[in-house]
Amino acid sequence: MASISNEPEREEESGANEDEDTGAQVAPIIKLEEVAVTTGEENEDAILDLKSKLYRFDKDGSQWKERGAGTVKFLKHKESGKIRLVMRQSKTLKICANHLVTSGMSVQEHAGNDKSCVWHARDFSDGELKDELFCIRFASVENCKAFMQKFKEVADSEEESKEASDTAGLLEKLTVEEKDTEEKKEEKPVEKVASAEEAEKAVEEKKTEESVPSA
Repeated sequence: MASISNEPEREEESGANEDEDTGAQVAPIIKLEEVAVTTGEENEDAILDLKSKLYRFDKDGSQWKERGAGTVKFLKHKESGKIRLVMRQSKTLKICANHLVTSGMSVQEHAGNDKSCVWHARDFSDGELKDELFCIRFASVENCKAFMQKFKEVADSEEESKEASDTAGLLEKLTVEEKDTEEKKEEKPVEKVASAEEAEKAVEEKKTEESVPSA
């Protein structure tokens, strides 16, 4: 009688045991925690957001040097209403430009390139205020025009705000001066009355002295 081997059945049972879910859970070697990243822009609203490439003029070398390619934004603060220009590099998020847009600032098209424009600014991107000449280049003429238009609108609005503030300050100063003048006018009659009382008192004292008989 031929013997019957049980080896294949054992192999099948072994294979079935390998595929069986034991329910064991393996904890990850490194546990990653979510980290909140702050950019400093949480209290600001972006009123313009365009991709571009930024350059700054190197006075020592008398040439343009690239600051980075990324996104340029005009950010308006929710409380103060101040608007600043911020640009970050697309990969590293390093700040390329960071300055307020104030009254008196102007932007103009770069000579010979209708996709680029230039402007002067007091920039703080390197942690200290520096006078910089920037040049920014866009992928299209439309984006460049949109940037220049928004830049001029912000600068003009800051000029109007400054004039309104100066006018309010002048009116407040005039009001204070008028009040001081009125107070001085009211004080003058008081001084005259006091002088008259003193004069009448002096006359009475003199009459009293004259009425006293001499020894």
